[in-house]
Amino acid sequence: MLIYIGKVFLLFTVAVGGLHIMGKSTRLKVTPHDLVAIVMMAALATNPILVDDLWMTLLAVFLIAVIHLLYAKLTLYKWTNRFLLGEPTILVQHGKIIKANLQRCETSISELLAHIRARGYRDLREVQYVILEPTGELTVLPKDDLYPLTPRDVDLKMKNKGIALSLIVDGQIQRSNLKIINRDEYWLKQQLHEKGIRDIHKVLYAAVLDTPHELYIDDGQG
Repeated sequence: MLIYIGKVFLLFTVAVGGLHIMGKSTRLKVTPHDLVAIVMMAALATNPILVDDLWMTLLAVFLIAVIHLLYAKLTLYKWTNRFLLGEPTILVQHGKIIKANLQRCETSISELLAHIRARGYRDLREVQYVILEPTGELTVLPKDDLYPLTPRDVDLKMKNKGIALSLIVDGQIQRSNLKIINRDEYWLKQQLHEKGIRDIHKVLYAAVLDTPHELYIDDGQG
C-alpha cells in the first residue's frame, strides 16, 4: 500500500516537473499541478474499465486530490511558488521585443503578434509591455497615452450603479436575488405589468441593478 502511495506521489511530481520543462506556452490559464491533477484523474477514471480494481483506483483519485491540495498550499509561500509556478517573463519591454525571452519560452513572433492583435492593438508600437504569466496567459499593457480615459482622469464623480442581479432566467423567478434587493414577487410582477408583460414564462431573462432598481427585460425575440 505504501509503495502504491509513493508511486502516485512520484508520478504527480514528475508530471509537474515535465510541464515546467515543456514551458509556459504549453499551459493556458492553469497551473502545472492543476493540469496534472485533471489529466491524471481523467486517466484513472477509466482504470476500472481496463483493470478490475475499483478500490485501488478510488484510492489513487483520493491521493491525487490530497497531493493537489498540498501543492496549492505550497504555492502560498514565496520560494515554493517560484519553484512550482515559475515567474512572469517579459517578452516586450517599452515596445521592444526581447528575443532571448521569446526563445526561452518557445514563443514565435507570429504567436506574439497574434496575441497582441487579439487584445485589440494593431501595432507593436502601441504596446509598452507583454508579459507571459506563470499560468501561460499573456498580459498586454498599452503605452500610457493609449489607456482609455476614465472619469477619474477628468475629476468626474460617478454614482455607483451596483451589479446586475438576475431576477428571471428562462421564465423562472430567482427568489434568492429578490431577497438580496429586498423585493418580492408582487413587486416584480408589477414591474412586468408596467412594461406590458402579463406572463412571466414569456420572459427569457430579466435583471435589475441592486442600486437603483432599474429592470432590464429580454424576451429572446431579438
